[in-house]
Amino acid sequence: MATTAVVTRKYVAADAAHKPISKQLETIGLQVVLALGAFIMAFPFLWMILTSLKDSSQAFLIPPKWIPDPWAWENYPASLQALPFGIAYFNSLYISVIVVTSTLLTASMAAYAFAKINFPGREMVFLLFLATMMVPQQVTIIPLFLIMKWLGWVDTHLAIIVPPALFSAFAVFLLRQFIRGIPKELEEAAMIDGCNRFRTYWQIILPLLVPAMSALGIFLFLGSWNNFFVPLIFLNTPDLFTVPLMLNQFRGQYTVDWTLLMAGSTIAVLPVLLVYIVGQRKIIEGITLTGLTGR
Repeated sequence: MATTAVVTRKYVAADAAHKPISKQLETIGLQVVLALGAFIMAFPFLWMILTSLKDSSQAFLIPPKWIPDPWAWENYPASLQALPFGIAYFNSLYISVIVVTSTLLTASMAAYAFAKINFPGREMVFLLFLATMMVPQQVTIIPLFLIMKWLGWVDTHLAIIVPPALFSAFAVFLLRQFIRGIPKELEEAAMIDGCNRFRTYWQIILPLLVPAMSALGIFLFLGSWNNFFVPLIFLNTPDLFTVPLMLNQFRGQYTVDWTLLMAGSTIAVLPVLLVYIVGQRKIIEGITLTGLTGR
């Protein structure tokens, strides 16, 4: 018995000695995998930046020349002067701001109705609402174009502002999940104090939606800024072009000026990168709270 106890203690001590090492190896392995994944994800952006600083003769060398020699810094002012990027930046910025603001307002109203107001067929209507997320945009673009043409909105910014501002199933779903986690006692207390539905939504529900709306607003801004397909369908006048459409103008009929295109792409991605860096904490916080409180 004594011998068995001594052997058992030796094995326990050995396990205790080896456990920290295994944990360290596991941590190191995880960090290596994450670093490799981060490099793979960042490599296209690194290649874009390096290509934007090359001249045309260096862009297609085989084997590739990673470090530009010489550094063609003049590609950036040349890309800005080649096309009216200032107008495109302004168009993309104000369109994105209007889309984000109006979508948050309309989606939060719809989410409050689906989450807190009992009306006949609510669940069925919500399921049909969510089903629209499974319909590809290419299927609805022709009816949408016909509607915009009937309204006289083709080749205007209204065609790319109004539809997403009035209807966003993803935004409604995300906010509804968050609102369902808000205690109903807050709403009941507000109604006892004499608040109607709209005042309850505006003064009680809306301030509590700030974390979820912050995350959603970032998603909406990124989607609106990078949107290429819808503006390509509806806009024809260069003065109305957004940044993605303006970048597409670097593509000629027979050749593409890749160095200027990469320089313009680098400039175009800076606002998106800045928004993501500033708002990444809000994205994680909003998605986490939405997932925890939705039920």
